[in-house]
Amino acid sequence: MRLGGRLEGAISVLADIEQRKRPVADALKDWGLAHRFAGSGDRAAIGNIVYDALRMRLSHAFLMDDDSPLALAYAVMLRQWGFTLESLAAELSGDKFAPPELPANAAAAFAERDLADALPYIQGDIPEWVQPSFEIAFGGSWLAEAQALATRPTLDLRANILKASREKAVKALERSGAHEAKIARYGMRIPAGEGASRLPNVTAELSFQKGWFEVQDEGSQIVADLVLPKDGEQVLDYCAGGGGKTLAMAAAMHNKGQVHAYDADRKRLAPIIERLKRAGTRNVQVHDDAKALAALTDRCDKVLVDAPCTGTGTWRRRPDTKWRLTAKNLDERTSQQQDALTQASAFVRPGGELIYVTCSVLPQENEEQVRKFTADHPEFAIVSALPAWNSLFGAGAPQPRSSDQATITLTPASTDTDGFFFCRMQRKA
Repeated sequence: MRLGGRLEGAISVLADIEQRKRPVADALKDWGLAHRFAGSGDRAAIGNIVYDALRMRLSHAFLMDDDSPLALAYAVMLRQWGFTLESLAAELSGDKFAPPELPANAAAAFAERDLADALPYIQGDIPEWVQPSFEIAFGGSWLAEAQALATRPTLDLRANILKASREKAVKALERSGAHEAKIARYGMRIPAGEGASRLPNVTAELSFQKGWFEVQDEGSQIVADLVLPKDGEQVLDYCAGGGGKTLAMAAAMHNKGQVHAYDADRKRLAPIIERLKRAGTRNVQVHDDAKALAALTDRCDKVLVDAPCTGTGTWRRRPDTKWRLTAKNLDERTSQQQDALTQASAFVRPGGELIYVTCSVLPQENEEQVRKFTADHPEFAIVSALPAWNSLFGAGAPQPRSSDQATITLTPASTDTDGFFFCRMQRKA
């Protein structure tokens, strides 16, 4: 397919997402099934256009004075893919599969408008009602933080030290452009690429099948490291999901002690079994029934609560969720978070630690939650996570944000990772 056909395909997908209010991954999959002639490169390019358009939907629409799928797709070409109106017209000329030309009024608006004239939330490409939360979280740098969440993410991997050193894993992925991450001790990174370029399918690599590495955002690796799991400890991953942090902690414990992986949603937990086998992990017990956890009451050295959240920290990877988020969703999540913290705290031994993590950057889900929890549960007190950061990653590593010099917030702008919040709370002995 030439660029015109890819652009038309992306416009169709964007229209489908808008009309049917469906996840972007589903819309792209259905388009691929209906257009089987499209090769993998074509599908990747169309996906790039769609994701780029959704990440910067508001600013694209402002500059075009048009929020239609066609205008958004053209904005991607002009703002992110390096085309001018003239060079794009030349590229699409004679392509019978190309979309209609950009309307004259949109072209004129793009030539005349300045994004600096837009309202701040439009410049930041975030929902208007979320702006006050960003201002609380980040102060005067909130706009830069919002804009960083609208960039393309890298592909991050974690070397599985149970089977291979990071150096060995990087060498195996040399042709994919992998290099060592800046912060995570076992992290590896493949650049995001530009335009139509596609990320390599690393899960097809023999080294992946051998269990040498896992796909995991560097931020997720960092918060798992900050748990400081030690050989021989009893650790509970209370909201384990697919098991990324469980695997990272089990490896850090060198297969000694126990990591108990639990999630109330059995479907989310299901992939962990195959992942554990491939990784060579022997110190993990998987629980899909809350009753089975009763024996762990007051016994765990560390309990990790990777709580259900709005996912605002993952907007680079899931930009469609940015535009579906509502205040009601946030209220539902904060209620679930308090329930999860209260339930999980029962498993922390006296003197043990309760660790709260979200992939959100909103203070309602982060600092406000742990303050409320410790106020309601005075047997727990917040312990600064900053010493662990410095001892693990060194003073020379990029520094996270911290509103209170105790909790930690990772962001694309500060640490070049997804957004994560981390808080350590200790139970009185």
